[in-house]
Amino acid sequence: MNRETFNDLSYGMYVITTKENTKNIGCFINTVNQITSSNPIVAVSLNKENYTNKILKESKKCAISILSEKTNPEVISTFGYFSSKDTDKFKNINYKEIDNLPVVLENVCGYMIGEVINIIDAETHDIFLIRINKAEKIGTETPMTYRYYHEKLKGTSPKKAPTYIEEQKENSTSNRYQCIICGYIYDDSKEEVKFEDLDENWKCPRCGVGKDKFIKI
Repeated sequence: MNRETFNDLSYGMYVITTKENTKNIGCFINTVNQITSSNPIVAVSLNKENYTNKILKESKKCAISILSEKTNPEVISTFGYFSSKDTDKFKNINYKEIDNLPVVLENVCGYMIGEVINIIDAETHDIFLIRINKAEKIGTETPMTYRYYHEKLKGTSPKKAPTYIEEQKENSTSNRYQCIICGYIYDDSKEEVKFEDLDENWKCPRCGVGKDKFIKI
């Protein structure tokens, strides 16, 4: 099976949020599909190992923010490569409490709020059917697609995303360093500055961690 075939499917970019008692929980997703119209229901796929999955099953309520092309890539990094279990993802993010849910407003096109009405077991993932009871359009910016994120921002799906495909390793004689958090590879032969000469304050362009989270490969 050629898994690259799946890259031709279209996806949007979203942040789904919920609440664990008083703690804000959320993660990046790129699989939100509208199922019905007059009685708006959407389907969301979440990895079973994702902490947001666990909490959403308990809370039964969530908000979904639709990211735009002007959304700061750090929003995707924060919500895509770290766990809400031990990270406050909302610390430096523009969000607002709406209907007792944290709604991300960082250059988004709009948001939806709903409740879980059914959960379908899809082996490695759960598909949540969510009835939308509130939806607001915020701006007129172009919604960010996964293709835009991949081609313009050079991003990839987190390992727990339904669309994750492992990157092919390239043969290279130059020094290469890989981020242990998101898998980003810094190849000295393709960069103007060698990794060892980068400033100590340099951050991974994909997930924002420091040089200390890179290993030589």
